[in-house]
Amino acid sequence: MPYVNTKEILEKANKEYYAVAALNINNLEFLQAILEAGIEKKSPLIIETSEGAIKYAGMGDPLRGAKFFVDMVKGFADTLDIPVSLHLDHGKDFKYIVSAIKAGYSSVMIDASDKPFEENVKITKEIVKIAHSVGVSVEAELGKLAGIEDNVSSAESVLVNPDEAKKFVEETQVDFLAPAIGTSHGAFKFKGEAKLDYDRLKQVKELTGIPLVLHGASSVVEEIVEIAEKYGADFGGSKGVPSEILKETVQLGINKVNTDTDLRMAFVAGLREYLHNNPKEFDPRNYMKKGKEYVKKVVADRLELLGSAGKA
Repeated sequence: MPYVNTKEILEKANKEYYAVAALNINNLEFLQAILEAGIEKKSPLIIETSEGAIKYAGMGDPLRGAKFFVDMVKGFADTLDIPVSLHLDHGKDFKYIVSAIKAGYSSVMIDASDKPFEENVKITKEIVKIAHSVGVSVEAELGKLAGIEDNVSSAESVLVNPDEAKKFVEETQVDFLAPAIGTSHGAFKFKGEAKLDYDRLKQVKELTGIPLVLHGASSVVEEIVEIAEKYGADFGGSKGVPSEILKETVQLGINKVNTDTDLRMAFVAGLREYLHNNPKEFDPRNYMKKGKEYVKKVVADRLELLGSAGKA
């Protein structure tokens, strides 16, 4: 199946009431693990990169980095029987967003959620105009998520206003929207009991009708944390979004669930375990295998949880 537009994947999910995992990568090994899980589960996949990943891959050149990921993801996708798209996560820098569009990303996110509402609308409309002119779909965000992820950082959480969400979608014509409903970035999402604003989510869905996105949605898998810490990692106090909460958000209208932290933790757990048990190993192709194995397991479980397994 050819490399596809993210809008195509999410419109189907929106109609059929399930969600698709959007999975962040920085290198080949993460991509291979994700694709293997998607193939086994017969699930559509949304591959994501941050601006930081593009900078890393392109050695500082946004267009070179964006082309690297397009060539790699599209090269695999065009040989597979599942739909795969490539999305720019949390685009804030105009040159990175435009580079992703030029390189051939399936979709881009413009994150102007730190700006006042009217400024967010203005900036988002500009990106939508550019992206839609070449068939690239657009995601935007309303409200603020606390926490840190690559180039995104906020000390406070500001929940979305449903009426503003309706106005925002009508004025900007974005293809999908990420409403802030109580999650946060990173591995330390909740100080107490995990709780999201379901009523707010339900209102946004009813008022907009478009595919909705949940950011900061990693679960911080307990089994993975235990393995990583057994071999020297320190994830003490990390707390993610429980599976039952993710299921509830999907039932209320979430169609794209972003996952980054869980993949990083899984890879670190496998890498630490392998290196500890194989101190003489110096071939990176070997010591990457256990990390890939754990990433694949986390992704496969996520695809089942969100209901996208069998939807390819």
